[in-house]
Amino acid sequence: MEGIQISLSKVGARRDVALFRVRGYLDTQTCAEMLREMTAVLKQGIFHVIVDMGQVNYVSSAGWGVFVGEIKGIRENGGDLKLVQMMPEVYDVFEMLEFHRILECYDSIEEAIDDFDLSIGLDVTKSVFQAFPARENGSPAVAVTPPPVNRPTSLRESDGSRSKAARPSFTKLKINEHALPFTEKIKSIVIGNPALNARKIRQELNTERFGYTRVSWWKVFQTLRMLNLATKEQRYRFYRSR
Repeated sequence: MEGIQISLSKVGARRDVALFRVRGYLDTQTCAEMLREMTAVLKQGIFHVIVDMGQVNYVSSAGWGVFVGEIKGIRENGGDLKLVQMMPEVYDVFEMLEFHRILECYDSIEEAIDDFDLSIGLDVTKSVFQAFPARENGSPAVAVTPPPVNRPTSLRESDGSRSKAARPSFTKLKINEHALPFTEKIKSIVIGNPALNARKIRQELNTERFGYTRVSWWKVFQTLRMLNLATKEQRYRFYRSR
């Protein structure tokens, strides 16, 4: 049985996020080493933790137990533990065991770092970003995250002279989103919220709004790549173009 390799680095705008890169198997034989590495970081008072699972081929119940067992104490200290870049087969087990209700997971390291930086009130659009190489499961690297876009909801009047009656009125056609092709459903979700990643888009698809469309995370991710919407930057660019 293959062992485990763990490396640690500090990331984030303030270098206060512990990034563990894990390779191999996380099972009853190796989970003790993972726990030992995490405990050492937590004892240093670092409670913002990211675990890169991009090269983890298997996680047993004991392996998941390391993360689930530590999450309460981490959050009680104002931190969080985020998992990133899980392989499709690992994510399927993660979801089947319903750990997605306890732990947050992200498509890329950058998205997880952004969330930590935002949680401490930093403007991530002015931060220095790192570009991380793609993992073997095909997850793309993202170098920058564009600023949030505030879309206008109504016509603005500069002098207040125009009356409401003078404004043109439009009737928006109601679209039956149940019947949309799969790619159009994804585009509709991105237009509604470009910050959603592939896993959250998958969850949104499986709602009444989209006819409870059930697909694998990998299919959503591959479709996003085909539509050039795999990165947050691409999704915001598409959002602004509509």
